[in-house]
Amino acid sequence: MNKINYQKVLDNTLEKLAVQEKIPTLLLHSCCAPCSSYVIAYLSQYFHITVFYYNPNIDEKEEYLKRAHEQQLLIEKMPAKYAVTFLEGAYNTEAYLELTKPLAAEKEGGARCGLCYRMRLEETAKTAQQNGFDYFTTTLSISPLKNAAKLNEIGGLLEAKYKIAYLYSDFKKKEGYKKSTELSKMYGLYRQDYCGCSYSKNHLEKLE
Repeated sequence: MNKINYQKVLDNTLEKLAVQEKIPTLLLHSCCAPCSSYVIAYLSQYFHITVFYYNPNIDEKEEYLKRAHEQQLLIEKMPAKYAVTFLEGAYNTEAYLELTKPLAAEKEGGARCGLCYRMRLEETAKTAQQNGFDYFTTTLSISPLKNAAKLNEIGGLLEAKYKIAYLYSDFKKKEGYKKSTELSKMYGLYRQDYCGCSYSKNHLEKLE
């Protein structure tokens, strides 16, 4: 089976949007400011973006708040063709832990991560539908450690379920990850070394 080039899919979508008179709205799920930096710079040329900070996977409240604060600071500092706004979802670590506990022994990047993708993307799709957005997507594919194919598969399923367009993408392409690190340095952003959950933190500690 041929792999789908999601960057080409995104390119095609953006080309079509560029010739339309209306600027569509996008609910962009973000895991953190560094990962969102390149994505916002890239997509704000085509969309009115609302950054949706929804990350119940983050294990410590202090870490969660620190990332949320950095996200808001980035939005305030970074210039954009169309204004970018911020929306925060509920911080419900109990729901995340209940969902993933049966897969606690799974390796990083496996089925447990797929559940986490689904949880965050579904809340994004639901929120986008309820608030009348034209599109929804996530910054998660910018990470070399995240499965872009799985993210886009889930996004497609949620597009059908909630009847709202999912923006297919693989933001690590076109040196997206590299550019996000450069923007993070430019804006002095706090960069964490784990995705946020206790599983990834424990995995990191074992490697040290």
